[in-house]
Amino acid sequence: MALRRAPAPHRLDRDAGARGVNECGRRQEPLSPSPIEDYLDPVGIYVTVPVADVERSTRFFTAIGWNVDERFTSEHGTGFVIDDGQYLMIAEREFFKGMIRSDKTLGDPAKVALTSLAFDLPSREAVDELVARAEAAGAKLDPADDYGFMYQRGFDDPDGNHFEPFWADPDAASAD
Repeated sequence: MALRRAPAPHRLDRDAGARGVNECGRRQEPLSPSPIEDYLDPVGIYVTVPVADVERSTRFFTAIGWNVDERFTSEHGTGFVIDDGQYLMIAEREFFKGMIRSDKTLGDPAKVALTSLAFDLPSREAVDELVARAEAAGAKLDPADDYGFMYQRGFDDPDGNHFEPFWADPDAASAD
């Protein structure tokens, strides 16, 4: 039997696969047992950022409450689970440069704004709690933005990589 990827469950029905049905409620065959199954979890986004000191950054991200993903951890970097389907890897700068296979100059996020990594959390309180842990771990914070339908905060990790956890109000979306 060929190994196949299970359909990703709908965000509102995260237990669908465990019940043996897909997101539409149709029966699905279980995946065949294999060591590769651990790598077939649905992924919404997997982002890798360069860091100067993997140990320092690992301490920072574990201090804010993200769990280490041992499958993607080595002496060159650490993988983290942010939430279901949301993953981050920090990689030492030279290793990162090899990962992207590019002749481009690797920017320093402490000096140049490279990107903003936004990700959703289940509540406004979860956003505030994460940012409070980031501040306690030494992060530089942005002021909160409240748009009514969406609430977001921002912080920089020790290397200057910018993160923006947000919460989108589901009631505001259905009001349209």
